[in-house]
Amino acid sequence: MKINKAQRRALVAIAAGLAGTGVAHAAAFQLKEQSAAGQGRAFAGSISQDGDATVVANNPAAMTLLDGRLFQADVAVIDYSVKFRGAGSDALGRPLTGGNGGNAGDTSPVPSLYFHTPLTDRLHLGLSVTAPFGFKTEYDDGWVGRYHGIKTDLKAVDVGAALSYKVNDMLSLGASVFAERLEVKLRDAVDFGALLAASRVPGFLPGSADGRLDIDGHNTELGYTLGALLRPADGLSIGLAYRSEVKHSPDGAKVGFTVPAAANAILSAARPGTFVDTTASTDITLPASWTLSLSQQLNERWTVMADYSHTAWGKFSNVVLDFQSQLPSETLHFGYRNTSFYSIGAEYRANDQWTLRGGVAYDQTPVTDAVRDVRVPDVDRRWLSLGATWRASKRLSYSVGYTHLFLKDPSVDLRSASGSSLQGSYKLGSNIVAVSAQYAWGP
Repeated sequence: MKINKAQRRALVAIAAGLAGTGVAHAAAFQLKEQSAAGQGRAFAGSISQDGDATVVANNPAAMTLLDGRLFQADVAVIDYSVKFRGAGSDALGRPLTGGNGGNAGDTSPVPSLYFHTPLTDRLHLGLSVTAPFGFKTEYDDGWVGRYHGIKTDLKAVDVGAALSYKVNDMLSLGASVFAERLEVKLRDAVDFGALLAASRVPGFLPGSADGRLDIDGHNTELGYTLGALLRPADGLSIGLAYRSEVKHSPDGAKVGFTVPAAANAILSAARPGTFVDTTASTDITLPASWTLSLSQQLNERWTVMADYSHTAWGKFSNVVLDFQSQLPSETLHFGYRNTSFYSIGAEYRANDQWTLRGGVAYDQTPVTDAVRDVRVPDVDRRWLSLGATWRASKRLSYSVGYTHLFLKDPSVDLRSASGSSLQGSYKLGSNIVAVSAQYAWGP
């Protein structure tokens, strides 16, 4: 079958449009779930409260609040339900086949590890392994929104070392350096039938030749955290910390196309070396953030806390994919906004063995109605958290925290690069349970 010049030009334009179908709008991945104790108070006092070793990663200066050598292990289990209801149409306006995709959410563990030791009366050392970013959605193959996304799996793991210095009884300063490993896996269905039909290639219609696009990339880069702890009055602690942005530059991300045989023969003739397995380079910058945290002890039993944090998602604007094939480079426009997180909480020390806590929070999403998609159908979240710590002995303690997220039902109205559309709404739900163990020894 011969392809005329007009058809060839159309296929080249289609290739340029297709380059971005696998990765647009997939960035709302920030995780706070690194502490069972913090989970129980909605992370109020996250970097100013004593007794919690997670400050090693989040505010190194607050390590001066920790006593002796200690090891702490936390794991949060996040249950996230994502259920779509809606319909779509192909490039000719005909209803798309396929179901609603099942539950695209996931139940995932998020582990963290911390070690702390004083080096001198003023100098403290800490080590940590945390997961500050992570997200996963995966729909059933063949679902009605398959051309907008099937699978999104992103995770970042940090390994850090921190130092703090107690300047005086009122002020401590700290800093940490961490190596961050980022892994991203994406999958889309590709409507090659619609692409060929748009070029008037006989025998093809939208939905008649579905293929697949898979992207798999990883990279490791360095970042840092700076922190301060003020204790201006008895019982009052004020924490301030800045976490740097981390610019990842994977230059060998794997790009794989699965193309039906009939479509592949035509595409190979019209645009050889385009829809083939290749690699791509890009820059992905995970955002900077800063946090202000307050803890005020009211008496021997009661402590109240508050937190505010700001995340600079607004800098996550454009991502350029440079394919090492005939597929043209593509600039992806995200359009995310900066976000804020607010929380208040309290702890009640019932006796020497038990501490009870609770908190509420408002967590703003960077995903606005204008840019929401099927990969991250995110909305603002309202938190209700409860938790407790049981001190089993002088050295060993256990904590548990629970959070229920109150989520509205968002909607989407999308159009793919191949001309199909998707309209519908989501039913979202999320519960988080976190547990931890801390063992302390020595001076």
